[in-house]
Amino acid sequence: MLLHLRISGRVQGVFYRASARDKALSLGLRGWVRNRRDGSVELVAAGDDEALARLAAWCERGPPSARVDIVERVVESVDSDIDDFPASFDVRPTV
Repeated sequence: MLLHLRISGRVQGVFYRASARDKALSLGLRGWVRNRRDGSVELVAAGDDEALARLAAWCERGPPSARVDIVERVVESVDSDIDDFPASFDVRPTV
């Protein structure tokens, strides 16, 4: 499965991306996370359904210094595009 989240609140400048990467890696997921210019964080992950559910639950809280107000969530079936995913979990530049 593929998990695509957009997280809003106080989620930039509070180690949200680095913490999300660490959590995703601990769950064996592949994908990426990045800041968006509108102040939100975008996360895309691929892997086991249970691990994705655990990551999504973590994203609703975030690291201790974050304040998560809204999590927009889209779950999709994985198709051949999964091959384009990083072999690990990346922190990408702001868009």
